[in-house]
Amino acid sequence: MNDLLIRGATVYDGLGGSFVGDVAVRDGKIAATGKSADAARKTIDAGGLALMPGIIDVHTHYDAQATWDRTLSPSPALGVTTAVLGNCGFGIAPCPAQQRQAVLRNLSVVEGMDLAALECGVRWAAESFGGYLDQLAGIGLYANVAVLAQHSTIRSAVMGDEASTRAVPSDAQMAKMKALVAEAMDAGAIGFASSFSPNHAGWQGKPMPSTIASDGELKALTAELKGKGIFVMATGPRATPEFMESIAAQNGRPAFMVTVLTMYNDAEPAKALAYYERCAAALARGNEVYIHTSCQPLSFDFTLAEPYLLYSHDAFDRIKAARPEERAAIYRDPAFRSSFRRNLQQPKQGILFYGDWSKIELDGRSISELARVAGKDPLDFFFDLGCDVQLIGKLFQNNDAGVAPLLKHEQGVVALSDAGAHLIYFCDAGFGLHFLQHWVRETKTFTLAEGVRKLTSDPARKYRIPGRGEIKAGAAADLLLFDPARIGISPLKKKADLPGGGTRMLRDPVGVHGVWVNGLQVHDGKGYLAHGKGPGQVLKEFLT
Repeated sequence: MNDLLIRGATVYDGLGGSFVGDVAVRDGKIAATGKSADAARKTIDAGGLALMPGIIDVHTHYDAQATWDRTLSPSPALGVTTAVLGNCGFGIAPCPAQQRQAVLRNLSVVEGMDLAALECGVRWAAESFGGYLDQLAGIGLYANVAVLAQHSTIRSAVMGDEASTRAVPSDAQMAKMKALVAEAMDAGAIGFASSFSPNHAGWQGKPMPSTIASDGELKALTAELKGKGIFVMATGPRATPEFMESIAAQNGRPAFMVTVLTMYNDAEPAKALAYYERCAAALARGNEVYIHTSCQPLSFDFTLAEPYLLYSHDAFDRIKAARPEERAAIYRDPAFRSSFRRNLQQPKQGILFYGDWSKIELDGRSISELARVAGKDPLDFFFDLGCDVQLIGKLFQNNDAGVAPLLKHEQGVVALSDAGAHLIYFCDAGFGLHFLQHWVRETKTFTLAEGVRKLTSDPARKYRIPGRGEIKAGAAADLLLFDPARIGISPLKKKADLPGGGTRMLRDPVGVHGVWVNGLQVHDGKGYLAHGKGPGQVLKEFLT
């Protein structure tokens, strides 16, 4: 007997096809598709609804939250059934006990996380990467997870406080880092992640450890992939498509770029697509290089107390070197403001902010608009605000006509939810439902069948995740049942549910009727279903 029969839905198989029929589930897997006469313990009449594989989110930061929140809220509610952790080379394992505070402090800045929530919430149960995977398996998460070995985390574990200040490790330290990468791969890591991004700064403005590492160090560590796993990197301008291709060629493994240089920007409208074409040229040479493509406008929350958005500008070297209580005085200094003006007049590659003050908002209104009303220069208005005012930068992927060709490009993989991070002012965990709402239903940029493929089998194939992202007999029963005429996400809402009483922004699903992970329903479109232990698996086996 089947455990579940979903009858009469329009089934989108994840591969670009569809049919009207039934899907039967038994023992966590899809038992049959088409027309089923077999009995089931539970039958759902899904006439008029659509059924698709669960969304695969390859760019999340749930590493810390997973230890205290088995639901991985809000992702499963928003249709995600598999999430990849450890992105950008940031996470919490391996982590010797004496490095815990430093790791959490860095995460709080670079990923915009509530430090008090991290300190109150993280459950430390292991120091090794393998022990961390065992911990997650014991928790019983509501979604499947795969975890990347992380360059910055490993550098911190080996080099301690010097990880962010010393570019060249000792021979012994290098050997230990290589051993930890190999150990993580043997334990079941999906691959290795790093960052060269000039925008990735941690506690008190110090660079995240991997960003000061040499090209040689990175290539030595990625060599430990040894024919398995993928490589994903926040590249910045330093790790070009050609550099990423050299690593893909060295290891014979797919490489994925994450950088604002590949995002549509009105200031340089042709640049992003040129990166995709350079990656296509690499693929034509037999080397897989792909790009994480955001389907939503990319937003950054920040204050002038921790202006990580601006750290890649030379003028902010003074800010990074100063104590927090000294920063307000520097912002008032005419010499500092003049220096920043010069930076904006001659911007470097890979920076986030190019000087368009209409892209920086305070309480929903742009700095350019507020400055005009106040009769001030926008830059002066901005630095007169004070250090504690909360701001949002909406800098990239804001033009549908420019973004659509990137989403359609086969060198892209729809990603960059950053779920689990930057919780105070936005929530992009619903990227998949937004994609189905905006890019499928509203703009008709994609058919529903093709849109489902972009969210499911496409990331699974490129990330070498077996048995997921498809609806066919034998595949994992990770499923999303929804109304295609209503599917989408709600406006942002604030909820005070973080450890220590911290608040975060959340979105609810719209038009979702059910989410199943390995055959067990985890959400009914209104709320999470109670399970003593969730059905999510820690994925450790990947295709070569």
